[in-house]
Amino acid sequence: MNSHHTPPIPTTPNTPILDAEKPSKHIPLDFRQRLRHFTWAWYTLTMSTGGLALLLATQPNRFKGLDEIGIAVYLFNLVLFALLASSFTAVSVESLRHDREGLFFPTFWLSVATIITGLEKYFGDDPAQSFSTTLEVLFWLYCVCTFAVAALQYSFVFSSVTYRLQTMMPSWVLPAFPIMLSGTIASVIAERQPDRSAIPIVTAGMTFQGLGFCLSFMMYAHYIGRLMESGLPNREHRPGMFICVGPPAFTALALVGMARGLPATFSVMGTEDSAQDGRTLEILALAAGAFLWALSLWFFCIALIAVVRSPPTAFHLSWWAMVFPNTGFTIATITLGNSFESKGIQGFGSAMSICIICMWIFVFVSHIRAVIRQDIMYPGKDEDVSD
Repeated sequence: MNSHHTPPIPTTPNTPILDAEKPSKHIPLDFRQRLRHFTWAWYTLTMSTGGLALLLATQPNRFKGLDEIGIAVYLFNLVLFALLASSFTAVSVESLRHDREGLFFPTFWLSVATIITGLEKYFGDDPAQSFSTTLEVLFWLYCVCTFAVAALQYSFVFSSVTYRLQTMMPSWVLPAFPIMLSGTIASVIAERQPDRSAIPIVTAGMTFQGLGFCLSFMMYAHYIGRLMESGLPNREHRPGMFICVGPPAFTALALVGMARGLPATFSVMGTEDSAQDGRTLEILALAAGAFLWALSLWFFCIALIAVVRSPPTAFHLSWWAMVFPNTGFTIATITLGNSFESKGIQGFGSAMSICIICMWIFVFVSHIRAVIRQDIMYPGKDEDVSD
């Protein structure tokens, strides 16, 4: 699957790894040889495409045929996911232990999260009992697996890998990202779940959303310290700065969605006025959501300015960070606009959606072109090498 057991291909002496600023001669390789450099980071493609399908499903300003377009994007993502999964038939344990590639393993689970939420968004109208039960089971399986990823992967990193804080990148947050999206899944599926399962789902979603965001927030301290001490990352890695936009944005939309997804019978500490309890929680969720949305906006502006000042010169899979986290930011904007019943915020969310669609097309075309030109899936060009 990757290059851990592949003889190195000669490259230009003293050329930094993953540095596209200096030219290198490409030795033609057949597809089987290139497939060895097929890394976990490829799942950034499916997590972004799945996120795009969710974005289309949440549009406040709709038109005829939008649902069909959204379903087509969702099904296209399923095909991509199946193709990627079939390419990992001989997964090497070493890929999970790799100091760079291993950090992208969680993108597989982020792709799974978009698939689960897409099921509810596109096929959840008037669901049968079996459909609701399936989503409930998938939710709990996802929670168990992603909690294991967050605990085990960070345990391995703490004990077996040494990173210098001066090189800290937002990709260090990725192991905490999948468990955080438990709250996002809960916010989508809870509303149409029966009362017996809705409250446990929201409770677990709230708990794990908090865990993921707190882990991310602690990483932010190192990230800001790195920027203050060492400056901005190399321009080839600056698209990855958009990863920091995701945690506050997904937390904002999850809080509001979970507050709305509570059943009408829900009450706090046994009070009789369940309607008032639900209303109070929704107001608190909106206040917290607006607070977190502003944090996402700040991280977005920092990343955007950094990329515009010094754009990357060659495609890397980290470019997909310009899509998925910003998709969550856009959905959070639309969610707040719907909750505040603000046409202006909803319109702004629609404009952001157009930008996300354009960015997805741009990155997707760049991705395909990079494969054809051997700019990725080639020795020394992918996440299966170290700095």
